[in-house]
Amino acid sequence: MAASHVISWEVSASKGFETAWVDLGEKTLRGHGRAVGTTPEPYWISYALDTADGFVTRRLLVEAATERGTRVLDLRHDGAGRWTANGERIAGVDGALDCDLGLCPLTNTMPMLRHGLHRASGEREFLMAWVRVPELTVEVSRQTYTCLGDGLVRFTSGDFRADLVVDGDGFVVDYPGLATRLTSV
Repeated sequence: MAASHVISWEVSASKGFETAWVDLGEKTLRGHGRAVGTTPEPYWISYALDTADGFVTRRLLVEAATERGTRVLDLRHDGAGRWTANGERIAGVDGALDCDLGLCPLTNTMPMLRHGLHRASGEREFLMAWVRVPELTVEVSRQTYTCLGDGLVRFTSGDFRADLVVDGDGFVVDYPGLATRLTSV
């Protein structure tokens, strides 16, 4: 049976806020959320996230509204390592299991849960289908998660490094330089 969560973050990186409604199952995560930001430009984001068994991304549907108009991204993973964006194949992220929606602390949860990195020692490198916000372009991103202790996970990507504080369910409590959780129900 899935446990329901409602989580709100202050997103310092975008000078905005995000709220996510999440159903967390034993091996799956489903959620939807809304975010507002003012950096790099004023925007609204709405998203829906669905994973298959093992917390592997199945689909991320995102709508972004800016002064220039509204864009939609329908990012899908076929379960065999191939991705499409709005029906077009994206070869550069082949092999990735996860999406990572920029400025969204929720999408850090899936790789941590899949490997228990929020609770047990270990280090894993991941290839991610990273979605730039608010442009909604998809790029390849190599990321490493290292458990530093119960509830403390180091995240690195290129030259960027942050030590994330996460709760027992793998949800971000504090992501220095990105977001701080305001509420969780």
